[in-house]
Amino acid sequence: MIRNRTAATLMAAALLAAAAIATGCTPSASPAPALAVAAADVQGAPVIPLPAVVQPAEGRFVVDATTAVRAPGDAAGRVATQFTELLARTTPLRLADGQGPGIEFRIVPAAAGTSPEAYTLHIGDEGISVQAGDEHGLFNGAMTLWQLLAGPQSSAVALPAMRIEDTPRFAWRGLMLDSARHFWSVEQIKAVLDAMATHKLNTFHWHLTDDQGWRIEIKRYPRLTEVGGCRVPPGEAGRRADGSPNRYCGHYTQAQIRDVVAYAAARHITIVPEIDVPGHAQAAVAAYPEHGVVDGPTEPSHNWGVNPYLFNPREETLQFLEGILAEVIELFPGPYVHIGGDEAVKYQWQASPAVQAHMRRLGLKDEEALQSHMLKRLEAFLEARDRKLIGWDEIIEGGLPPQATVMSWRGIEGGIEAATHGHDVVMSPGNTLYLDFLQTNLPDEPPGRPKFTSMQKIYAFDPVPAQLPAAQRRHVIGVQANMWTEHTRTWERLQHNLFPRMAALAEIAWTPLERKDYDGFLARLPVQLHRYRALGIAYGQTALSVAMQRQDDRAGNRVRVELSNPLGYGDIRYTTDGSVPTSRSPAYTAPLDVPVPTELQAAAFFDGKPLADRASQWTLDAAALLTRTDKTLAQCPQGGRLLLRLEDDTPAEGPRASFDVTIFNPCWLWEDAQLQDVASIQVRAGRIPYNFGLLREEEAKRGFRKAVAAHGEFEVRDGCEGPVLASQPLPQATDADGFITLEAPLRVPASGRADLCMTFSGDTRPQMWVLQQATLRTRD
Repeated sequence: MIRNRTAATLMAAALLAAAAIATGCTPSASPAPALAVAAADVQGAPVIPLPAVVQPAEGRFVVDATTAVRAPGDAAGRVATQFTELLARTTPLRLADGQGPGIEFRIVPAAAGTSPEAYTLHIGDEGISVQAGDEHGLFNGAMTLWQLLAGPQSSAVALPAMRIEDTPRFAWRGLMLDSARHFWSVEQIKAVLDAMATHKLNTFHWHLTDDQGWRIEIKRYPRLTEVGGCRVPPGEAGRRADGSPNRYCGHYTQAQIRDVVAYAAARHITIVPEIDVPGHAQAAVAAYPEHGVVDGPTEPSHNWGVNPYLFNPREETLQFLEGILAEVIELFPGPYVHIGGDEAVKYQWQASPAVQAHMRRLGLKDEEALQSHMLKRLEAFLEARDRKLIGWDEIIEGGLPPQATVMSWRGIEGGIEAATHGHDVVMSPGNTLYLDFLQTNLPDEPPGRPKFTSMQKIYAFDPVPAQLPAAQRRHVIGVQANMWTEHTRTWERLQHNLFPRMAALAEIAWTPLERKDYDGFLARLPVQLHRYRALGIAYGQTALSVAMQRQDDRAGNRVRVELSNPLGYGDIRYTTDGSVPTSRSPAYTAPLDVPVPTELQAAAFFDGKPLADRASQWTLDAAALLTRTDKTLAQCPQGGRLLLRLEDDTPAEGPRASFDVTIFNPCWLWEDAQLQDVASIQVRAGRIPYNFGLLREEEAKRGFRKAVAAHGEFEVRDGCEGPVLASQPLPQATDADGFITLEAPLRVPASGRADLCMTFSGDTRPQMWVLQQATLRTRD
């Protein structure tokens, strides 16, 4: 944990601080105002990702409106223009060309073997020099200098003297964004690219096709977007007031894609398009059924998860796919095309006599070999056009295409296997680098998958496995985080999921392993948050706030409270009188025993300043002791491992309620409920579509109690297999607001305590009941 900074840290901070000078007067009009010391880092500079080498020196240089910018040559001039424009857009600093002391960007000859992304940055009393052997490296140096200047948010900044020598650890530093499940505008894509550039991320993997939508215009096959670009959401969200379908549509024209590609290239970001083959193909098959396997029409799916639709492996479909790829490579000049290859369940191929006969004619032993046959054909097509195939780690099964690069998402094992056999690998394990997983276990997290991907977990990941033989480690060419968007419906939610975790991704991708230090990272993160604000990024607040765990003592009318910050910041201040905590408020050092009622507020601080925009607050009163929500209840063991935070299907636009639910066997558990004087239990529940594609083995796990009443019942047991303590019939439908409120008498065990296991009977398809809140009602 980071607690109070040591004297050495503070001394280094003072030496390496960026300092601000007030605006309003020229140097000749009045004496220069005193410098105000701003945040800095003990390791050398408040920069993310941390540079490879930082050498502090004596002196400083003040950057203000009089600072000249020089950049000989076209390449250096382009970088200088990007730098000054970004600085002007995000800070009060306005710099221009000139000949006086200032900032120089220069392309210089580089030693053999130097990365084109490497740079040096020197700050001395006479000015600032950024040098690199390539325009990409010079741009990276400009982003480091921008970070140093953007933190203080002042019209003049004093930078400490230092020399930075920097080069990336990995060549592939990637972020994947899913535009198929939820569509993002060109302007939003560009905002993501802008943020990537400031983090020195250089690869944007664009997931453009899936079961739920086809998002890229293919001129020779227009129905891919005309039909495949629209789906009807499930439930109320899919119907207009007049009963007609409320379609969710979106695709990128080829002109828009060229614009985005050029925008990324100007920021030295390569875009890798993904066209998923042979699975995740339902939107494409809906548009061109003849290239699917089963007879009859379908439509783009509104179900999340794994859907069974596959491309047909016949020659005509391979030519269809080659026609698509021919247009894709005209739009994306980068060296890689991602071909997917993941989650292609073979049910349709196995059930098709035509596919089975085709497989026998090819002499292939099974469906995995058939998938490999398809991908090898597409790899040959790409290789002939100077492109490389990359795919998810399932492409290993059945035999890897000869030159394929593997993106390892089912852990790191697929990457190890591929690298061992001489294939390049990008490490992207889902249990570590999936950003649709929630950042914390706090109730304020948006919908997503509560397999927590914390900042600490990302930062601790080393993309090069220790068990990989040393000779093969060079095949790990990079690391990538993936932002799937099934549950990310809004731009605000996307920003919450990406930031500030993108900062941890940037550091594991760029910084040498021996330089990584989580405490040092936390010390630099608050300044990064200032930069996010300057860029207009609505970064997630949950990880910066305070989490509370409590133990209720109803008999004693008290609550024992434990406070923590999810990232590990140790300076937590709190109040119990309803006031907002400040740096002078009591410091949290041990669990608190507070009486009921208490208005508790808490905030995490760093260098005397709060990290989150608002303090966390809790009302600890008698009602709170008698109430739990879906976010604070436990999940029953037989509920299965697949816990999701799902949102309601209404309203069509705007905020919606969300629910924590295990979709295999929905069940909520109030552990060790204190039931003294309790007469009944009241619940508020909603009903949402069950829109999940499940594998056959997953479908077999889906369970529910058979309904006894006409429409099922709400039931409470003492433990998940214990006796029934309460039961109440369910209505046929919800109230007008989409919810119901039920109250049932509760039979209290002699012990006065119970693990209250709450369920709803009846099939979860096509809709399932979900609990939002449970309240114990005492006797009057």
